[in-house]
Amino acid sequence: MTQPNPFKWFKTSAEIIRLAVMMYVRFPLSLRNVEDLLHERGPEISHETVRFWWHRFGPLFAAEIRKRRIEGMQSSHWRWHLDEMFVKINGERHYLWRAVDHEGEVLESFVTKTRDKKAALKFLRKAMKKHGRAESYVTDKLRSYGAAMKDLGIEDRQETGRWLNNLGENSHLPFRRRERAMLRFRRMRSLQKFASIHASITNHFNSDRSLSSRSLFKQNRAAALAEWRGLCVS
Repeated sequence: MTQPNPFKWFKTSAEIIRLAVMMYVRFPLSLRNVEDLLHERGPEISHETVRFWWHRFGPLFAAEIRKRRIEGMQSSHWRWHLDEMFVKINGERHYLWRAVDHEGEVLESFVTKTRDKKAALKFLRKAMKKHGRAESYVTDKLRSYGAAMKDLGIEDRQETGRWLNNLGENSHLPFRRRERAMLRFRRMRSLQKFASIHASITNHFNSDRSLSSRSLFKQNRAAALAEWRGLCVS
């Protein structure tokens, strides 16, 4: 049974919708920046239309990307880097927990109001339910990780060190740039939604140029764009 076409009742073509969502989520652009860039290329689209598109199609694109990538990510069981970052919502401090594998793929994003054992336990259970258990977990010296891992029976797999978790900490940078462009968030729900979508799209286009030749990088980029253009096609 074929899936219904999500673009069926929209007058704008699927190509323009995909382009607008990719530009807004992937790059540190505002809604009006995307409107101006689309105007330069011909389509007359309001910034409120761009907002509606990313709310409507962003989760669909992210879900399909995750579905395709999880099937081929057995290596993600090798080593995870866990870290949390501060995010302000209406002036109040919240925490965005993130799990990154050894290749820089963002496996899970989870927003909480606290940074205690209960929050760490919910975050780890959510990540393990989706991706299974890793061979080792690299964390900072936050005691919440140790307490949560003790309850899960994996305390012997935890690794801590001064420089060991640089990969996890550096993975926050793309999201930080995006957060500044959005002028922060107003609700936990919107932060959770955007963090999940941003992680999936970042994973999809992630190709470390420093670790590959120019020709290989161009091939990977072309393949990622071709796969993006085929998302949600029944």
